[in-house]
Amino acid sequence: MAHPRYKLADGTTVPSVTTILGRFKDAGGLIHWAWTQGMEGKDYRETRDSAATAGTCAHAMVEAHIRGKTFDPLPYDAETLEKANRSFGAFLEWAQSSHLKPAHTECSMVSEKHRFGGTLDTMFIHGKLALGDWKTSNNIYSDMLGQVAAYGKLWEENRPTEPIEGGYHIIRFDKTHGDFAHHWYPELEDGWQYFRLIREAYDFDKRLKKRAA
Repeated sequence: MAHPRYKLADGTTVPSVTTILGRFKDAGGLIHWAWTQGMEGKDYRETRDSAATAGTCAHAMVEAHIRGKTFDPLPYDAETLEKANRSFGAFLEWAQSSHLKPAHTECSMVSEKHRFGGTLDTMFIHGKLALGDWKTSNNIYSDMLGQVAAYGKLWEENRPTEPIEGGYHIIRFDKTHGDFAHHWYPELEDGWQYFRLIREAYDFDKRLKKRAA
């Protein structure tokens, strides 16, 4: 799926949340993993692609469920579907017990103040409005908290009459095994400060790269 281009009111294109965070993302862990795969005689690209399918399959099931659409199982093999079904079942149990209902999905927004854009996965509501983000990963990482905090700022700038009072939910689908995990944060001010500094560094990095060329 193509990522949207984010533009300010004057037509200026601005970077996305993921582009900003990706500029300074530590690749050390990925490099070590790829090296380990090579030492074991495996092609890291094949392992990477197959490992991602359990989490992405579960994510696709959830998206279809929320949107009231029929999930298409054809792109996935039987083992992947089995793992994803376990994860999807765990999600349904969590959703039922939490009583959270998706109020908005795939909301693309731009911050005129901080000059960046992003697409929020979902907004939950159960008495109070909360932000939700889907992750297909084997862990929760610090940059994810910065990402979700930035999405929160996008929402609050664009929808000031609908404040986020129910916190931030990260719903994680494990890449390899299809495990399901839920993380909730009442506030993410540190995550926002982290992202804000990286947003500033992003512009300095672009300017310095032009001077160094």
